[in-house]
Amino acid sequence: MKILVVGGGGREHAIIRALKKSPRCTEIWCAPGNGGISYDATCKNIPATDIPAMVDFAKAEGFDYVVVAQDDPLALGMVDALAAVGIPAFGPNAAAARIEASKVFSKDLMQRYGIPTAGYAAFSKAEEALAYLKAQNQYPVVIKADGLALGKGVLICQNEAEAAAGIKEIMLDKKFGASGNQVVVEEFLTGPEVSVLSFCDGKTVKPMVSSMDHKRALDGDEGLNTGGMGTIAPNPYYTPAVAAQCMETIFLPTVAAMQAEGCPFKGCLYFGLMLTPQGPKVIEYNCRFGDPETQVVLPLMESDLLTVMLSTTEGTLDATAVEFSGGAAACVVLASGGYPVAYEKGLPITGLENGQLATDAATVYHAGTARKGDALVTAGGRVMGVTATGDTLAQAIQNAYAATESIHFDKLHKRNDIGARALAALK
Repeated sequence: MKILVVGGGGREHAIIRALKKSPRCTEIWCAPGNGGISYDATCKNIPATDIPAMVDFAKAEGFDYVVVAQDDPLALGMVDALAAVGIPAFGPNAAAARIEASKVFSKDLMQRYGIPTAGYAAFSKAEEALAYLKAQNQYPVVIKADGLALGKGVLICQNEAEAAAGIKEIMLDKKFGASGNQVVVEEFLTGPEVSVLSFCDGKTVKPMVSSMDHKRALDGDEGLNTGGMGTIAPNPYYTPAVAAQCMETIFLPTVAAMQAEGCPFKGCLYFGLMLTPQGPKVIEYNCRFGDPETQVVLPLMESDLLTVMLSTTEGTLDATAVEFSGGAAACVVLASGGYPVAYEKGLPITGLENGQLATDAATVYHAGTARKGDALVTAGGRVMGVTATGDTLAQAIQNAYAATESIHFDKLHKRNDIGARALAALK
């Protein structure tokens, strides 16, 4: 099969490297891709959000299957557009992608179908949101832009002044554009966070191994929120008992709710969970693989990824094996100094050969790199994720950090405590 992966970051690189292991995958392309991905796939510089250009390209090249990995093209209906020209794709259609693309849609869905989540109210007028915050007077409080905002449209406000500034930023200053036309004001939940990616074919749901993201830029969970500075899998807080409870109260009810709403979900449904004292609750849904969770989940997958993806498209997931190894994985993100605010691009990267380390002790997933002649240079805030596996979590973390020592570029920034919280939970 000739396959196209839509997107251009570390998640897409992880998907490509997993798909390449399939005996059915004969040729793989990525659009737009990046410098590091170009060692593993043929890259074509088409923006992921340019639906007409991507569909024309897929038709002209005769792709057998397209994996739409990024949220924006899913929300814009790329899967629908590909289906219209007879090209099967992995991912939800636009109606089902609303589960991530609209916070108001997802919160209303959970409320209607009794799926446990934080209490909330939705507003399309700033003055009404401010009046509600004043009347509630409960802090901290969470304020979310309704639409997609590159994972950055969520604010945790400690007092009324911060909440008022947040409403202004999202709804009046339009920091996230039309995504801020509506906001969700949500109660603040506490407890360990867990990410669970799952395969869905509209009626069956099969969860992947759990993971733990590290969003803050600095050690000790300090600093600004980022797209993710590293991940580990499995998440020690996600015990078999918690997994069974989530399946019964969250996963199956969500898939059934989407069916009942007339927009069955096919593809990868991501459950962002908080294990509260009252039990597991949904913080957010994503309509695609998480980044950088994918970089630790797929290396532990033993089943053939292409076969499983095709089964979600064809509706045969119930008869398809989805198996993971009993080991662990850790991913340490190497970022540009100054990320997530201002940072330099174009800095030479050393220590890699054809995008990878000389030994196969770890895998390098490229997020923001470019090729400049024979050299590889930085081209983004998160430059790459270094992932290693091990029989134990401690071993996986040690292997990943050891591998990062071989890679260099000016102003390289990484967290030194990825997985520390998980290791403490195991003690």
